[in-house]
Amino acid sequence: MITRIGLAAGDIWNYLDAHNRVDQLEKIIEELGDKIERDLVLMSIGWLAREGHVQLEGEPGDYTVKLSSDQ
Repeated sequence: MITRIGLAAGDIWNYLDAHNRVDQLEKIIEELGDKIERDLVLMSIGWLAREGHVQLEGEPGDYTVKLSSDQ
């Protein structure tokens, strides 16, 4: 499972790198949904946030996700 989370995290990082920031977390889930299931997207974003690679802003249900500025 850790390997799957890591691979998904890489896909999400690449998506964010191409889009700069996403104003709705659900947009990432929709855009990558054919490749990565919802739970795996959420786990991977958590991993990226814990490692300091992404920043989450906003309120539950309305998060903005972006790459950390030091990346």
